[in-house]
Amino acid sequence: MSLLRCVLLLTVTTALAFGQTAQPSKPAGLPNDPEALVRSFYHQVVARRPTGIPRGADKKTFDPYLSKSLLHRIDLAQACARDWIRQDQRRMLMKNQAPEKAPFGWAESGLFSGADERTEPNAFAIERTESEKDGSFRVYVRLTLSSPPPEIWEVAAVLVRENGHLALADVIYLKDHWMKSDLRLSEVLATGCNGPHWLGDHDRP
Repeated sequence: MSLLRCVLLLTVTTALAFGQTAQPSKPAGLPNDPEALVRSFYHQVVARRPTGIPRGADKKTFDPYLSKSLLHRIDLAQACARDWIRQDQRRMLMKNQAPEKAPFGWAESGLFSGADERTEPNAFAIERTESEKDGSFRVYVRLTLSSPPPEIWEVAAVLVRENGHLALADVIYLKDHWMKSDLRLSEVLATGCNGPHWLGDHDRP
């Protein structure tokens, strides 16, 4: 069994053990200013460098920052992963084949920073904030990985108001020399899935 499959199985079984993501009440200590909230959030991202969907202590740290819609998308991604495991187990039994590599981009990525070398940034800076017509905010964050070769990139944290509090509803990985186009965390979580159901490789976007 591959290391990645073991990690994914651990993620899935942990989700099964604890049920769906809890909808935490927003602690009074969280800032209610867009830049201050994102600064507090990315302090935790840089300190903890979570890979994949946060679990355990990381989950307790990050969940209070997240909107109900993003928490729901995370629940669906975990349910889709469980469905893929069920399908893969059936395929192995029927065709006597080895297990496949987990097809989920989020499994080894930094949900709030990016994939590959961008999974574990060690510094960040708030660059600017934009107000949208729908009342949401985009806070642009410059992330840095200083180990050679150094890497610098930008993401945009999308904030919405929810029950009088600001909450992180999405993260946009911005187009640059490495990214061909903007990509949203919400898209990454849903790739290959129809809600909680895995569509199969031939139906993946």
